[in-house]
Amino acid sequence: MVLMPTGGGKSLCYQIPALLMPGTAIVISPLIALMKDQVDALKKKGVAAAFLNSSITLPQQREIERQLIQAELKILYVSPERLMTERFLTLLRQSKISLFAIDEAHCVSQWGHDFRPEYMELGILHERFPKVPRLALTATAGSATRKEIVRCLKLENAGLFVSSFDRPNIHYAIGKKQGKELDFDRLQTFIRSQYENESGIVYCLSRKKTEETAQYLSDCGLDAYAYHAGLSQDERERVQNLFLNRDSIIIVATIAFGMGIDKANVRFVAHMDLPKCLESYYQETGRAGRDGLPAHAWMLYGLQDILLLKRIMNNGKISAARKRVNEEKLDAMLGICETTSCRREVLLNYFEDVYQGPCENCDTCMAPVQRKINATALALKALTCVYETKQKFNTNHMVDVLTGMATTSILKNGHHELKSFNAGQKYSAVKWFSIYRQLIAGGVLKSQMDGSSKLELGPKALAILDGKQEVWLREDIRSYAPSTTAKKSIVKKKTLKKVKKNLASEGYKAFDNSDKTLFENLKIFRKNLAKKKKTRAYKIFPDKTLMAMVKVRPTELHEVEELFGVGPKKLKKYGKIFIDAISDLTS
Repeated sequence: MVLMPTGGGKSLCYQIPALLMPGTAIVISPLIALMKDQVDALKKKGVAAAFLNSSITLPQQREIERQLIQAELKILYVSPERLMTERFLTLLRQSKISLFAIDEAHCVSQWGHDFRPEYMELGILHERFPKVPRLALTATAGSATRKEIVRCLKLENAGLFVSSFDRPNIHYAIGKKQGKELDFDRLQTFIRSQYENESGIVYCLSRKKTEETAQYLSDCGLDAYAYHAGLSQDERERVQNLFLNRDSIIIVATIAFGMGIDKANVRFVAHMDLPKCLESYYQETGRAGRDGLPAHAWMLYGLQDILLLKRIMNNGKISAARKRVNEEKLDAMLGICETTSCRREVLLNYFEDVYQGPCENCDTCMAPVQRKINATALALKALTCVYETKQKFNTNHMVDVLTGMATTSILKNGHHELKSFNAGQKYSAVKWFSIYRQLIAGGVLKSQMDGSSKLELGPKALAILDGKQEVWLREDIRSYAPSTTAKKSIVKKKTLKKVKKNLASEGYKAFDNSDKTLFENLKIFRKNLAKKKKTRAYKIFPDKTLMAMVKVRPTELHEVEELFGVGPKKLKKYGKIFIDAISDLTS
């Protein structure tokens, strides 16, 4: 397995052996555009190369298959879907194969669980062709992704070659969204002020937004084009050819664009939405500055990105473990956005490429965050909780312990008796989640991101626990209002049986008088709302959700979104209504 940064020379790792060894090298590649670009480049160098995909005619396919059997090709690119057909596997057995190369191998993890399951089945190459060398190559894989690649491709005994992930020529800058029109203006101002008449890529989450952004930039006089899967193949090829052949062009695209394309002079990569994980962010930003000259990775993010990404990533039938992995990776992505330290340090340490900032080439190093708070006391509580629970539980469990939630898991493991239990009751769960994200991003804590979700103390934790190092976090975590109703002690021995019986199944702590009053009033409010909406009360929100609202007393939509039973539709339909109701009922 080979891990090298974008532009580091991964293709040479299989192209040179393919030229020297007898037979044909089979390259499993994820995208038609990527295959075409690489085959065109190889042919210009005189290499006998071809690809098999849906863009060619049946007679062309038959001719390429003949060339494969007759050993007239040195390199053949195919998709995992074609490779996994029994017909093609039979064709391979009739041919002389020099090696198999799984290019962009991170797709095994990122796409194999969802819409391209064939990626998860590529281990069949080990079974059917045990004597043929296999290479897996990628520019972006954290430790959990590496383990998954090794497992799926059966590379347990393979060599691992890792280059440094650092791209010192790239400047990283991240900011919060301020509204659609303002964000469009910020993007065009960024381009005009620094990279007018230069090439760049702008990434958006949706097809609609790519078209809107491209149109806006075009209206501003910039040479911009949209690219997404909804366009015809001819249009996509036209846009890609423009991108390859012009020195001053901007492509506004979804994530599929740019993978493996050899254009060295891309001066900037901008994200108008949050990527789903740091692997994606690193790969996409790595398409800038492949020539080694200064380049820029510029990004805006907002709450709606998080809601949309959760809906996209957890759509369909996925396991609970996979859902946890998706959420952990999204948390790591948020961590680099929220950090007050060097962004390059956070990014490289995620890939276990140990780096100590400041890099002096990211926004937090060149213009340090001014509004910070000394969060050492909060960090000590967070770390102590991880230590007391023996580093075997996830962030959700830590937050429940600190905020005094008598969940089934807490009662079962006896964590209601820890010193950490309810020790953080002055602050909301939302605030504690932000604290944990920033501690993970800063390397103070480690999250396995393998479905187990357990938190472990990182290399920087000991100095904090020993009182030798302070922790400074972004001041905006103050915006999450502390709970005013939390009690000093929630579970006592004499009431433990009652708590287990009545509340553990609900997962929330016992109420005091003011909580109980608010809960009953919310039930009345829900009943009246249900009559107005002509629906059942429980279909608006179940009691468990109302109990969570009483505990958190949300004032922002993102606080409601994190509660049990609140999906995107209910958040949009009822979130603001219940925030206003809680405000009225407690004022």
